[in-house]
Amino acid sequence: MPKRDDNSISAKFTQDDAEQIRAVVKNVGLAEGYGSANDFVEAAVRRELRRVQRKYNGGQPWPGVPAGGLRPGRRTREETARHEDQA
Repeated sequence: MPKRDDNSISAKFTQDDAEQIRAVVKNVGLAEGYGSANDFVEAAVRRELRRVQRKYNGGQPWPGVPAGGLRPGRRTREETARHEDQA
C-alpha cells in the first residue's frame, strides 16, 4: 500500500451509511483486512478509482490534480439534478 501523507480529502456520509461502515468494521473488519473505518473507505475508493480508470481512460491513471485544483463546495442545483437524472 502506498505511504499515506498529508494529502487529505474528506467525505461526508449519511447517518445510515456511516453506521453501516462502522458495522462492517466491527463485524468483519479483521476478516476482511479493515482495521478502521478509514481503511474500509480508502479500499472502496481505490476500487472505484480503478473502475472509472478502466471505463474512461484505458485502465490508466490520469495525471494528478494537486490540492486546490478542484472547485470547492457542493454541487450546484443543476449539477445535482443532472447527476440524479443519470442514476
